[in-house]
Amino acid sequence: MPSVKNPNKPSKNRLAAMANASKKKAQQQSAAGRVPAGIVKADLKRGARSGLMPTSGPRKPVSAKRQRKLDKKLGYALKRKQEADGDAAMKDVTTADIVGKSKEKKEEKMELDIS
Repeated sequence: MPSVKNPNKPSKNRLAAMANASKKKAQQQSAAGRVPAGIVKADLKRGARSGLMPTSGPRKPVSAKRQRKLDKKLGYALKRKQEADGDAAMKDVTTADIVGKSKEKKEEKMELDIS
C-alpha cells in the first residue's frame, strides 16, 4: 500500500496549479482596465494592486535615510555646477554689509514712490 498522509485533499501540484490559475485570471482582469491609473503593467506582473506600495523595484518609496543622502548629493552637484558657471558663493560677506545694502535699496524704493 502506498504511503499517503491524507488522500482526501488535492495534491501539492494541484494546489500550486490552482493558485497560478487564479493569479493569472486576477492579473488579466486588472490589466483589462479595472486597476486605477498609476499601476504599471510590469508591477501588475509582480502582484501589485491598488493601494499597496511596492516594497521592491524602481517605484518603491525612498527611505528617510536614503532621501537625506540624495539631498546631500544634489547639494554637492549644485555647488559643482555653480562653481563651473562661475557663480561661486561669496564667503567674505558679513551680515552688516547685507543689512546696509538692504537699507539702501529700501531708500531707493521710497524715493521712487514719492516722485
